[in-house]
Amino acid sequence: MSQDTERQDNSQADYTDDKHFTCAVTNHDHNAEGEQQRSNDSTHKEDKDNIDSDMHATEHLEDKDFSEGISEEDRETIKKVANDDNMSQAKSYASILVEQVMDAKETFERSLGSLFTSAFTAGLEIGISFFMILSAFALLSSVLPSQYAIVLASLLYPLGFIIVVIGQSLLFTEQTSLLSLPVLNGIEPLSKLLRLWGIVITGNIVGGCLFAALMVGLGLNMQLFSVSDIDTYAEHVLGFAWWVIFGSAILAGWMMGVAAWLVTSARDTLSRIVLVTLITGSIGFLGLHHSIVGNIEVFSAVLYGNNVSLWRYLLFLIVILVGNTIGGVVFVAVLKNRTFLFQVEKVKEQTASDKAQAKTRTVD
Repeated sequence: MSQDTERQDNSQADYTDDKHFTCAVTNHDHNAEGEQQRSNDSTHKEDKDNIDSDMHATEHLEDKDFSEGISEEDRETIKKVANDDNMSQAKSYASILVEQVMDAKETFERSLGSLFTSAFTAGLEIGISFFMILSAFALLSSVLPSQYAIVLASLLYPLGFIIVVIGQSLLFTEQTSLLSLPVLNGIEPLSKLLRLWGIVITGNIVGGCLFAALMVGLGLNMQLFSVSDIDTYAEHVLGFAWWVIFGSAILAGWMMGVAAWLVTSARDTLSRIVLVTLITGSIGFLGLHHSIVGNIEVFSAVLYGNNVSLWRYLLFLIVILVGNTIGGVVFVAVLKNRTFLFQVEKVKEQTASDKAQAKTRTVD
């Protein structure tokens, strides 16, 4: 889609993301470019560009985008329910799901080096949340009881997630449900999904551990927080029975899957930031267990604290990784995918009924 130079600069990131979903885009009249009036409000211009990009997200699906086992009738039905050309309303349910499938398919096709680098970057970026939380906790704990200081400091939890999501780095929990969709629809094999998850998890954990080793150590030397603050916060995370941590991790994974769904439903960057802030802020406020942030929280205590052993850290990491995965895949991907399939069946039945009525009228 052609826009003037300034508008292209403002919307390049969102357009690049959305164009992955588009399989064929119709040609537009380039002569209209000079007559389009520029908006004086830069935020309005950015939002309009994002809407223009979304307009073609799922309208032009091709047969190659479907698995070989899908019949021609089902392909046409999916194309029909995924059509999302009414910009005055929220994106349709089917449009969101098809966009996620297309984006996940794009991720499957990336090189291993690209996947690991993006996941490693996300592991570093998510550490900013913990760094800010720990610094705020150390400051607040001098004037407030510890439990209140932790709750208030947790309001900074969304910062790292905003950087990761808007920057489009690969975060395991945010990508868990999205990456399972091609497998659920028979487009990609399970083995490929497990390999991809392994790469993303490894990159996230390595990046997070490196952040803990360097940045948390830097914070100690800058006297932003103390060793006792690190131990206190680690016990705040670890001080539960394993089954409580497991259940908390399932809920956190569920909420992160919902966040991924809502981010796809949003048509502009500001809406995505608000949605990420609300969901991840709730996770932080409730003290739910997120595997990648939790990795940094507890590994920092292993390196610099006095109370957490390496074995305790590894056991904790395994429990929350499994819990986050179950929450993201079962409660988001599977249920929403089944809802989509029910919607497809409903459209097929309606189409068959319309054809039968048309045939009856023709005979009469």
